[in-house]
Amino acid sequence: MLAILVPSIASLCFLISLSAYLWLKKRAKKGTELQVNSNSTELEYFKLSTITVATNNFSPANKLGQGGFGSVYKGLLANGLEVAIKRLSRSSRQGIEDFKNEVMVIAKLQHRNLVKLLGYCNQDGEQMLIYEYLPNKSLDSFLFHESRRLLLDWRKRFDIIVGIARGILYLHQGSRLRIIHRDLKCSNILLDAEMNPKISDFGTAKIFEGNQTEDRTSRVVGTFGYMSPEYAVLGNFSVKSDVFSFGVMLLEIVSGKKNNRFYQQDPPLTLIGYVWELWTQDKALEIVDPSLNELYRRREAFKCIQIGLLCVQEDAADRSSMLAVVFMLSNETEIPSPKQPAFLFRKSDNNPDIALDVEDGQCSVNEVTITEIACR
Repeated sequence: MLAILVPSIASLCFLISLSAYLWLKKRAKKGTELQVNSNSTELEYFKLSTITVATNNFSPANKLGQGGFGSVYKGLLANGLEVAIKRLSRSSRQGIEDFKNEVMVIAKLQHRNLVKLLGYCNQDGEQMLIYEYLPNKSLDSFLFHESRRLLLDWRKRFDIIVGIARGILYLHQGSRLRIIHRDLKCSNILLDAEMNPKISDFGTAKIFEGNQTEDRTSRVVGTFGYMSPEYAVLGNFSVKSDVFSFGVMLLEIVSGKKNNRFYQQDPPLTLIGYVWELWTQDKALEIVDPSLNELYRRREAFKCIQIGLLCVQEDAADRSSMLAVVFMLSNETEIPSPKQPAFLFRKSDNNPDIALDVEDGQCSVNEVTITEIACR
C-alpha cells in the first residue's frame, strides 16, 4: 500500500493543519480568489415583465430542468446576457423560506467556484432568482453519462475536485461568514464553458456566526448517499457534514460511479464500502473510472482516493478539514491513513434510490432527496 504509516495520526493531522494554515495565509497575501467582496451586497431587482420576455413567456423550449423547488429556465436579457432563472413553485411549502435564505446567503459571497447570483424577482406571487448561465449544466450530467463522461479526462476531473474543495473552503472560512451548505452533491455542481466547477443551490444553507461550530435541527434536508451519519440520524451538522459530502463526491468523480448504487451483492456495498474494501486489499486504484483507459496519474489518483476516505470517516472528528484537504490536494505532503468509514453497506431494496419524507407522523417515499424529517 502506498499510504504512509505514521506513529501518531493526531500529530500528523496537526502538522498538516498548521502547514495548511500557513500556506493559506501566504496565498491570501498574494491576493488569491479567496476574498470577500467588500462592496455592497445589494442585488439587482428584475421586473416580472423583464423575466417573461427573457424566457419567451416561460416557454418549454427555454426550460433547463425541474426540481422539488420548481423549474429553471434559460433567459436572454435585452442587453444580450444569457441567464439562468430559478422559478420557485407556488405549491412548494419551503419555497419562500428557501428563497429568502438563498438570497441572504449567496448575495454576500463572491468566489470563482460559487455560482454567481445576479438578482431576483419577487412580484405578483412569483419568486425567482436570476443566476449567471452555465452552458455545461451539472457535473452529474457528464460524470454518469455513458458518452459524455469521456469528455472528463483525468486532468479535468482533478481540477474539478480542487475547484469544489476551494469553493467549500471559502464557505467554511474564507469569508466573514461560516456557511454550511448541507446539500452538496454532483447535481449541485455546475460547470461553465471551460468546465470549471461552481457550487450552486444554497436554499438550505445555514450561516454560523461568531465562534459557532455546529448546530442541530429537526428538519433534516439533503440527499441520501451524501449526508453524514450524525446529520442523517441525529440532525447534527457542522463543517464536517459538508466534508463528508465532499468525500462522497470526490470518490464519485474518481470512479465515475454513484454512491447510492449497489456494488457487489454479498454483502451489498455502497461506493464507500466498495472503495474501502479495495483499499484494505491494496487495490485502491481498481476503483478508477475505466473510461479513462489508464490515462491518469496514479499517485494523484491514489492521493484523491485516500483523501476521499479521510473525508467520509464515521466520526466527524476524524474527518479532515477543508483547509487540510485543499492543502493535501495542492501539495506533496504526508497524508494520514484512513480508518473504516461510515455507510459501508446497504439493505437490499428494490429501489436503492429512495429517500424518506417524514412529517407530522406521516411517512412517504420520495425520489432521491430528503425534504424533511420532523423529530417529535
